[in-house]
Amino acid sequence: MVITQVPFRMSFFGGGTDFPGFYEKHGGKVLSTTIDKYCYVNVRHLPPFFEYTNNITYSLREQVNSAEEIKHPAIREAMKFLDMHDLSLTYDADLPARTGLGTSSSFAVALLMGFYTLKGKYVDKRRLAEEAIYLERELCKESGGVQDQIAAAYGGLNRIDFSEDGFQVNPVVISNEKKQRLNENLLMFFTGLSRFSSTIQEKHEQAIRTKEQELLEMLVLVNQAEAALTSGDLDEFGRLLDYTWQLKRGVNAAVSNGIIDEIYRAAKQAGALGGKLLGAGGGGFLLFYVQPDKQASVRKALAGLKEIPFQFENGGARVLYFAPEDYIKGGGTT
Repeated sequence: MVITQVPFRMSFFGGGTDFPGFYEKHGGKVLSTTIDKYCYVNVRHLPPFFEYTNNITYSLREQVNSAEEIKHPAIREAMKFLDMHDLSLTYDADLPARTGLGTSSSFAVALLMGFYTLKGKYVDKRRLAEEAIYLERELCKESGGVQDQIAAAYGGLNRIDFSEDGFQVNPVVISNEKKQRLNENLLMFFTGLSRFSSTIQEKHEQAIRTKEQELLEMLVLVNQAEAALTSGDLDEFGRLLDYTWQLKRGVNAAVSNGIIDEIYRAAKQAGALGGKLLGAGGGGFLLFYVQPDKQASVRKALAGLKEIPFQFENGGARVLYFAPEDYIKGGGTT
């Protein structure tokens, strides 16, 4: 049996520049962190005593006799990709899916890590990230960038650079005290809305061809935001969040709607310096940068929303439990 744990990510700057159609021409950069909210995959080989050979549990339950019959695309394609059979698999998570924290990519990383570990094979973070990207973008044919899988696999507060040669993960070097102050100045609220990221991402891919100048500006903002963290004023980080959110809305109108805009206005009027909707947009979690003396006012203004406390984390993908099995195809385990 194997249990894997993979964090969800919080993307601050550069979202959209992680699409191959953009970074292969201009380069790309994303500033993001992982947080202490996780998904978990529990996987073992199913004993041969049932009418089905695979028992798959997520928001639904599937009991089937082959990977081809599985409806969940990531599970189906990952099992075929790594030649997995006779599985009992359970997915669980601290936060709901389709809410802007890279949940599907964290699941892809957790899934692949679980399968490799069950086979008794170690896979490093780079390979996990690359194969999770391949699983989602190529095998499952889902639209989107490639930052989420990398952030989930590596963990931590990083600037991720993209080019036609691949990606490079660069930890943001700041003191523990400053990092904690940043964490304390960020408030996250759940809008109650969920959406399929790939639908919005398809529109973003189309927008890349006509909104190149805005994306180039978002690329520059990554450097400015990193400078605010490493050598500048933290409050400038908050103001830049507001600016990049306005840019993102200009690139793809589908990232926001009237409800989200009204929440954002209320938070700004109550004292937030800036903020953004996390992920592709359309729903999920809103993040705000709020100075400590303004936080009570912002919480009051957004009293109808659920606040989600969080802490930054550094561990990335990990195996929580591993009990080796000798698998005999068609005959269970020993």
